This record gives sequence, structure tokens and C-alpha cells, in this order.
Amino acid sequence: MTTHHPIKPTWSCGDCAGKWPCQTRRRELRAEYDRAPVALAIYLAAQLVEAAQDLAHVPAGHLHHRFLGWTR
Repeated sequence: MTTHHPIKPTWSCGDCAGKWPCQTRRRELRAEYDRAPVALAIYLAAQLVEAAQDLAHVPAGHLHHRFLGWTR
């Protein structure tokens, strides 16, 4: 089980304190959802919606890139 989970409301990584999803969590998610990229996108979109409420000061484009942009 990963320790790289989000700490809310700052959405920082619970292990490395980077912006969540951190590089380690991204690798883990890619492996976990290897055969289900649409499911990964849906999961991350749900996280994005939740984060947008906590991080209202962050431009939407930045949040989109942070949560979904790396999945391409």
C-alpha cells in the first residue's frame, strides 16, 4: 500500500510533501491502472473536482495539468 496519498486541504503528498499526485504516486497509478486508462482518468477527474474546491486560488488549467495532463 502506498504512503503517497493526498493530505487535504493542501493536496500535498503524505510521504514526500510534494504536490499530489507526486511523481511516485503517478508511477504507482500508471501501474495500477495499466489496462484501464479510462478508469484512471475518471479517478483523477474526481480527485480534481475535490481539489478544485480546496485549491480555489489555483487556476483551473494548472489543476487540470497537475491531475490529468500527465496521463497522456
